Amino acid sequence: MPAVSYRVHRRIRSAFVFVLAFLVLAFLVAPIMIVAPLAFSPNSFMHYPLPGISLKWFQSALEPYPWMYALKNSVVVALSTTALATPLGTMAAYGLVSTDFRYKRALIAIILSPLAVPVVVIGLGSYFFFARVGLLGGYAPLIITHTVIAVPFVFATVLAALRGIDPELMRAAQSLGARPLRAFRDTVLPLIMPGVLAGAVFAFVTSFDDVVIAVFLSSPTTLTLPRQLFAGIRDQLDPTIIAVTVFLMAVSVALLIVVELLQKLSGRGGP
Repeated sequence: MPAVSYRVHRRIRSAFVFVLAFLVLAFLVAPIMIVAPLAFSPNSFMHYPLPGISLKWFQSALEPYPWMYALKNSVVVALSTTALATPLGTMAAYGLVSTDFRYKRALIAIILSPLAVPVVVIGLGSYFFFARVGLLGGYAPLIITHTVIAVPFVFATVLAALRGIDPELMRAAQSLGARPLRAFRDTVLPLIMPGVLAGAVFAFVTSFDDVVIAVFLSSPTTLTLPRQLFAGIRDQLDPTIIAVTVFLMAVSVALLIVVELLQKLSGRGGP
């Protein structure tokens, strides 16, 4: 009886957790699912029931200006941010794992601190800094500031991957004559590559989805896609904005699937 009772309680608990998770997910996703079908409406007035089905707003989103121009800016900034944040976060994580010193925890907290600072504070501070040094108006302020907020994601992901491998691998490679850089490239990097790639995806998404920092640092020539969406909502709301949002949701879901696959590969690559 006790064993049967335990199994019954475990099933009830599992069912309760499943139902609770489903309700939370429905609460978060329902507003998006309600709005998304309006992107297929043939009318500019957003209302239900839909009078028909049309792709005209998706065609409007493919116009060279402003949406494709903003998309190009977002991709350039996000790729540049990823190219900077990924090696910086990886090197910081490896350096802290492979050494031991007194203020190690404090340094980890400093690296992760952008996650705790409100983005609006980072954006405002960056605006005053770049305005003083005369760098406003180009890609550089956006890329540098996005790198600051993206490095902690890469750092945390790679740090978790590094803690799953044997630290003696580097020493063994060096004892066989390999230089430190080659030992890291040939022994450690292949094992943590799924974690590095997952961190790169997080860095890309962090930059691509940012709107707060873009409000402060983007110029008319460097408007990003989220910044253009914000401007469109403020100035004139039309279903093209919803069509662009549907596209961004599809990209986000695809990237989340990629991250999940990379995390599974990282788990399989561990000891």
